[in-house]
Amino acid sequence: MSANNKVRIGGGEWRSRLLTFPDLPGLRPTPDRVRQTVFNWLGQDLYDLICLDLFSGTGVMGFEARSRGAKEVVMVEKALPAYKALLENKKLLKAEPVQINHLDAMQFLSQDKRLFDVIFLDPPYNQGWLAKLLPAISAHLAKDGLIYVEAEYAVLDDADWQVTKQGKAGNVFYHLLKSKTDELINE
Repeated sequence: MSANNKVRIGGGEWRSRLLTFPDLPGLRPTPDRVRQTVFNWLGQDLYDLICLDLFSGTGVMGFEARSRGAKEVVMVEKALPAYKALLENKKLLKAEPVQINHLDAMQFLSQDKRLFDVIFLDPPYNQGWLAKLLPAISAHLAKDGLIYVEAEYAVLDDADWQVTKQGKAGNVFYHLLKSKTDELINE
């Protein structure tokens, strides 16, 4: 790991703690400014929420959620070097309520039936992941749950999802989505 492969947790119990991650193609930590915005959108305190960090990569979104009080965080990472780094960072932080899975995202979604209050979704770019994942992920979202999505393009409202917040930093588009099914149930 190079000296540049570090990312800092921005808030909560582990504020300012550094996480290290391997040098892998396409592995890019969510920038500090974007994370700050996202956690402002979610509310600084995620107390009692259950979060899923799909395509965990560096793990910074999941560890940050736990640092800010999430009751449970589930991370999913397929790349073995990134998975091993997640395990090391979990050990470093003594992050017991964090579960780390070495699985493909679709495999995880087909096997796990839990509901999550917040799902962090930052799949590899230019591989069509969002089109595959968004239909499958709705079965894992708790009532009034939210999905944070990073993509190489702007995500638009569709029949199933409403974009409630969005921003752009450099080449990264980031969004907060909610299910339109919740709106129908709440009416």
